[in-house]
Amino acid sequence: MLGSIRVRFVVVPFVVVMILLSFGCGGGSSPTPQTVTTPVPAPGTTSSISHDHVFLVVLENHSYSSVIGNPAMPYLNGLAQSFGLATNYFANSHPSLPNYFVLTSGQTIATSDDFVGPVPDDNVVRQLNAEGKTWRAYAQSLPSVGYTGGDQGAYVKHHNPFAYFSDVLNSAAQTGNIVPFSQFASDLQNNSLPNYSYIVPDNRHNAHDCPNGAPACTDNDQLAAADAWLRDNIGPLVSSSAFQGSGLLVITFDESIATDTQSGGGHVATVVISSKAKTGFQSSTFYQHQSVLRLMLRALGVNAFPGAASGAPDMDEFFK
Repeated sequence: MLGSIRVRFVVVPFVVVMILLSFGCGGGSSPTPQTVTTPVPAPGTTSSISHDHVFLVVLENHSYSSVIGNPAMPYLNGLAQSFGLATNYFANSHPSLPNYFVLTSGQTIATSDDFVGPVPDDNVVRQLNAEGKTWRAYAQSLPSVGYTGGDQGAYVKHHNPFAYFSDVLNSAAQTGNIVPFSQFASDLQNNSLPNYSYIVPDNRHNAHDCPNGAPACTDNDQLAAADAWLRDNIGPLVSSSAFQGSGLLVITFDESIATDTQSGGGHVATVVISSKAKTGFQSSTFYQHQSVLRLMLRALGVNAFPGAASGAPDMDEFFK
């Protein structure tokens, strides 16, 4: 359970330069498992990565250049300038689902968003449970607690990897940790957030589709809607005394635009937020999603890492 803390800070947004962007989320059939490999990192030793609660927010399908410096996203850019920004961070694959799997299992698992699972591979749930850590997946527009079925309205299953893991599907108690995002505010208010929180906005608020179900809009309309969602829903977390005590938040994008295939999934924006993070820090180290998975687990004191997270570069440089 989150405790109280005495320090409070405020993030000030920054107005910066506009760049156009695109989005894409592919489909297909007959997925073939893939393996992600990364160089073995130097061991990290800093204790400042230790946190009681970690939060991962994943947005959709935009390039680094269209996000960082874009005045359509003043809140996210304010966080990037106030905390840590990974300037050389790349998604692992196209389309979306393989990247969500890397963030939670260290493997791409599938090559298609049509993949149906289940996934018996090692994953973040297995490792958290082994260490007695609590978790919850907060999915906006999820129709009900424990729902693991297909798309419903603006909720998209392939943005929720927890709905595929056998560790979750085979246990009613674990399935109950998949909840509508509407529960997040009350959990924050009641100091009942879990150790690990996976947060996914629906397609109208994650920069994938047009806001309010509009049939057409600009890329900046999509990004502005995502930024407003972050401000209104994640802003209260970042400014809370509880988060400032021992909370770590990472905001990333699952993949870049479809035409950007650098390092598999293209160049994306990733921001690291914590009171223990260096102020205004920018890293040029090459990172991919498996490093975020490793960071999430290490921050909670978990020392067993699924898939490519076992050899992923540590992100200790972001912390004081």
